[in-house]
Amino acid sequence: MANNWRIRHKLMLGMGLILVVMALLLGGTLKGLLSYRFTMKSIDSKLVELDEAYKLREAIKLLGERPTHQQTHDAELQHNIKRARKAVLLYQEKLQDTLNAQRDMDQGIQEKEQIQALEERFQKLEQEVYDYFRKAKIVAPAEADLLLPGNPVRVAIDDLIRTSSDLHNLIHEDLHDRIKASKTDYKLSFAIVVATSIAGVLLTIALLRFFYRWVAYPIRDLEQGVGWVAKGNFDHRIEIHSGDEIEDLAAAFNDMTARLRDMYRDLAQQVNERSRQLVRSERLAGVGFLAAGVAHEINNPLASIAFCGEALERRLADLYEARRGADPQEKEIISKYLKMIQEEAFRCKKITQKLLEFSRGGERRREHTDLGQLLQVVTDMVQHLPTYRGKEIVLENADRITAWANGQEIQQVVLNLVVNALESMEEGGRLNISQRVHNGMAEMVLRDTGCGMTSDVLENIFEPFFTRSRTGKGTGLGLSISHRIITQHGGEIEAASAGPGQGSTFLVRLPIQPSVQQETSPETPDPETEFSKLTSAKRNRKAA
Repeated sequence: MANNWRIRHKLMLGMGLILVVMALLLGGTLKGLLSYRFTMKSIDSKLVELDEAYKLREAIKLLGERPTHQQTHDAELQHNIKRARKAVLLYQEKLQDTLNAQRDMDQGIQEKEQIQALEERFQKLEQEVYDYFRKAKIVAPAEADLLLPGNPVRVAIDDLIRTSSDLHNLIHEDLHDRIKASKTDYKLSFAIVVATSIAGVLLTIALLRFFYRWVAYPIRDLEQGVGWVAKGNFDHRIEIHSGDEIEDLAAAFNDMTARLRDMYRDLAQQVNERSRQLVRSERLAGVGFLAAGVAHEINNPLASIAFCGEALERRLADLYEARRGADPQEKEIISKYLKMIQEEAFRCKKITQKLLEFSRGGERRREHTDLGQLLQVVTDMVQHLPTYRGKEIVLENADRITAWANGQEIQQVVLNLVVNALESMEEGGRLNISQRVHNGMAEMVLRDTGCGMTSDVLENIFEPFFTRSRTGKGTGLGLSISHRIITQHGGEIEAASAGPGQGSTFLVRLPIQPSVQQETSPETPDPETEFSKLTSAKRNRKAA
């Protein structure tokens, strides 16, 4: 039961037991000492009483001795009686001193009875002596035989002698009783001291054992656990079941360690993510620098190729009109090749367009954008794509949720994610798009039933030029551009997948309100517009 007590209660229990043992030990010792002290003082008083009783007995014995001169027998007897009575008074004084000091076990009851008996014997003796001389009328040598055996006076004196001897013996008995009682007290005190000492030793051993079990071992385990955590092992848990403050401390330390482990993992993820972002930024900077230098130069020959393709197509049409008998199959083949030239030129144009998007340094104007409306526009747009056939897009949570963003850029991000999801699914696939507000951020969640992704793909999916497109036509720039756009908006984009064949989930977070008033930066010219301008300019120069 005490195993689950608090430490202060356990310490109080141990201290209480120690105090009990000390009290018993002190009580036994004091009992022996007090008994010894009382015995010594009692013996001292009784020895004084014994000395007076001895004097009293000797004084009474003188009453039974024959006088030196018969003529003074009466006076001498009266003198001896007075001296014996004085001895009785002296003994009474010593007895009273003993009683006042409370050094008699029975409060002097028996001694008082003996003194009373002596008083009665003295009165009887005095009466016998008085009667004897009153009857005799004379004091003569012939009548001095009152001490002879059988004489009433002699009988009274013998009673006094026996009573004084009884008093003397009574005092001896009191001394023996006091010594006997002292021996009993000594044995009891010795037994208490020995038993208490043994109990104290056993209690000390038990308390030391419980101290190690309740305090020392838990503190040792706590210290070892702290040592493991100090070495960086945040997965180590301190298992202490003492039911007291140390267990609470271990639980609190485990909670702290768990939080540290989570923080450490989060920091590791953040460091990894920041490192990847740094690498990605370096790559983007290189691509932007390259795009800024060569985009226009690439657009110029592309414009020439497209223009020449169009011119050849027109002249071929005029030529075949002039030559009615030309082979139509040959015309179809030549037209096919010319269209391929134009299509590939425009495909290269799209690549340069994405390269130019990397080189954009400013941010476009942002405003409160309705995400639900934006998602609806994107779904309506992709319904005309070939990749949409046989697949389903479901919009959930159509409530109006706004985010502080540039609608055109976010639409580009969503369109890129939706197109990637459609390309990753077979016929019968389904794409669920939902929106919500969580932790003060607007979130868009896109879940598809496509081919899914491995962990390696998830780690590099936002890297420039990284692609695992099933069609083989991806440039690997779409998700990189999307990641940059969302990051510039102060948001986050995350990708998750349970594995190949188990679909993918993309989560886009955008701020609802602007954190700082942002100024509208000048927009980067549209590459497609530039390409069209170049093509029109060359066409005009040729026509001229």
